[in-house]
Amino acid sequence: MAEQDFSAQAGNIEEFVISANTSDRAVDMSNGVVDFKYYESVLSNGITATATIIETGYTDEGADVQGGILDGLPIRGGERTDIKISDAQPTANLLDFTDEGLYVNRVRGADPGTQKDLYFIDFVSKDYLSNDKTRVLSRYDGKISENVNTILKNVLQTSKEVEADETSFEYNFIGNTRKPFYVCTWLASKAVPDQAIGATAGYFFYQTYDGFKFKSIDKLLGAQNPKKKYIFNNTGQLPEGYDGNIDSYNIDRDIDLHQNLTLGSYNNKSIFFDLMQFQYEGQVFSIRQQQGRVSNAGNPNDYVVVADQFIDAPSRSMSHIMDYGTLPTGDTPEAQLKKWKERKTEANYNAPEVMVQSIMRYNQLFTIQINIMIPGDFSIRAGDLIECDFKHLEQDNPDGTNPQSGGIYMVAHVCHNLTPRSTFTSLTLVRDSFGKTLGFDTTAERPQSGIQDRPVDYKGGKDPRYPEYN
Repeated sequence: MAEQDFSAQAGNIEEFVISANTSDRAVDMSNGVVDFKYYESVLSNGITATATIIETGYTDEGADVQGGILDGLPIRGGERTDIKISDAQPTANLLDFTDEGLYVNRVRGADPGTQKDLYFIDFVSKDYLSNDKTRVLSRYDGKISENVNTILKNVLQTSKEVEADETSFEYNFIGNTRKPFYVCTWLASKAVPDQAIGATAGYFFYQTYDGFKFKSIDKLLGAQNPKKKYIFNNTGQLPEGYDGNIDSYNIDRDIDLHQNLTLGSYNNKSIFFDLMQFQYEGQVFSIRQQQGRVSNAGNPNDYVVVADQFIDAPSRSMSHIMDYGTLPTGDTPEAQLKKWKERKTEANYNAPEVMVQSIMRYNQLFTIQINIMIPGDFSIRAGDLIECDFKHLEQDNPDGTNPQSGGIYMVAHVCHNLTPRSTFTSLTLVRDSFGKTLGFDTTAERPQSGIQDRPVDYKGGKDPRYPEYN
């Protein structure tokens, strides 16, 4: 852990009102909140928050109710809470949940043995709870990105903004009474971006303060500029060109070769059993196939840093049921049946290539993880790019920055933490390669991903390149 002793100015709780479910009672708890944490993650379908509260008491003389808020209001779960907080930045960024509110999900840790009870309340968004009582029933044809938007808007009926990066091929499926969040996450593993966005499979489905995101990893890394630039040094001074100092940081994970080999991050083999044709098909996919055609947060030349002797053969074998998305299109059952008879074995997309490529893309993105703490900045969202510099330790370069650890990272997890005395933002930053890069050229012609032509496939369980694995 590297640390610096910087003071962080406190933000402000402008509103914190919990409303009862069964009456018009409402309590302003702003004075009782001693700690508030707000969370976002590219691996989470919903936003969450936790408040640490000291019991301030509740009195309703007209209803003859006195005592603690938990029993006096009462709080039983599902209570709407209007929250508005601000950071201490010059622009005073807001997290405003007064339009739709956050909802009480859990109350825990209460201690009735003290004079002023201390307890914790966990909050979630309305959509997060609505998802549990909603099911996707219909059949969906067309592009995955269009169907994700339809499910969120028409089935979940969210009022939030939905930003879905366009996908390339059509994928037909039936909801099968699954929950909306489950379906959207399931579709993310099958999505391939339009060639104008990227070249490789792999999407995230997540929620931020701004709404729902269905984002291609290629676009997250290659089609946006870093939102902020931070530096960690020993002086506490903020050099020109930086937005702020890093108060503390630690390297959560640098390189773990054994773990990455176990996950198949560099080379993996997948076997797909086709229930329609009653045969199996295999796919071997290597990180070498992706080098030069994916967006990298770091230096593309440092994308593959492992010796060939350890990644020249698959280190993980996986089994899957083949899912081609072969539901035929048509306005009537008769038309659909006719089309199916004409195209019995024609798939909507290359399922083996998509699956193995997305698995490898997810694993690679989390190769390098760094946790940093900065003065509270509520403008930062999960999925943003952040540029960081760390002082170089070499004596002959005391004023320089480390060219390997510095550079662009993607924000995987965000925690905005507000207390009466200080406000901090904790970030988990990830990337797939070392070193610095100037970014991915989004105007350049995109290389073909190989997903349509499937150059590395085999049938019948034989792969002449790797006979020892057959």
